[in-house]
Amino acid sequence: MISFRSNTRLYLALASKAYARNIQYRSSHLLHNFASAAFGYLYACIWIGLGRDHSLGEYGTHGMMQYITFTQTSLWVASFTTVGLGIPQSVRTGQISLDLMRPVHLFPHLMAKEWGQIAYQFLYKSIPIYLVMLLALGLTPVDGGRTLPIALLALAGSAYMGICMGYMIGVSALWTTESSWLHWSNQALMNLLAGFFIPLQWLPVWLQQIAWASPYPFMLYAPTQFYLGKGNPLNLLGTLAWCIVLTICCLLLTRVMRRKVEVQGG
Repeated sequence: MISFRSNTRLYLALASKAYARNIQYRSSHLLHNFASAAFGYLYACIWIGLGRDHSLGEYGTHGMMQYITFTQTSLWVASFTTVGLGIPQSVRTGQISLDLMRPVHLFPHLMAKEWGQIAYQFLYKSIPIYLVMLLALGLTPVDGGRTLPIALLALAGSAYMGICMGYMIGVSALWTTESSWLHWSNQALMNLLAGFFIPLQWLPVWLQQIAWASPYPFMLYAPTQFYLGKGNPLNLLGTLAWCIVLTICCLLLTRVMRRKVEVQGG
């Protein structure tokens, strides 16, 4: 019990420090917010133009504007995590051997720090971008905001899956001198298979099947559907299942990583 409490305090301290480190640069990060909101607004304008000649299916023009607003907002929580959770840099400097020697497990250690950054990005990036896009597009929260709690719950699961995937990408740095290509490949798949570019039901059937066999739809599409009031409660079970699977993968990869460092004499 004492060990659990001390570890909990440690993880909270790590998250707090990561949050405090980011908050010192909140003024400079306003540029990120402006660029992200501007991109989302231009993307919405494209769909507004398309909506003049097409019905846009079950969404309609208004629904697509709401869709884009939430997906653009969610990227800062579900997708824009630290590259490899900092593991590639630790591998290059040799710090990874010391990190693995710490009396706490590497995965929750790095995850705690990433949660601090995600909390910062949610408060200082996601929320401002959401409000700016609502104002710019003349929108109000769907159903008066009553769909937000379940959408945010699904988004919390998305953030955790993003952390797990970032960790696995970081671990690959022990086998390759350059792992950034995995990070950018993950970003590309996120944009396509998570429904950022277009809703998943508008993709070809074969591509929809590939998407739903991966965790990506649960990272962006599912939370957005909940926000729009169209979500299937079973998707929360899918999110939970993928969180469990990815956690197991991260723990197994950590064991393999320890052996890899020992074999190399680290």
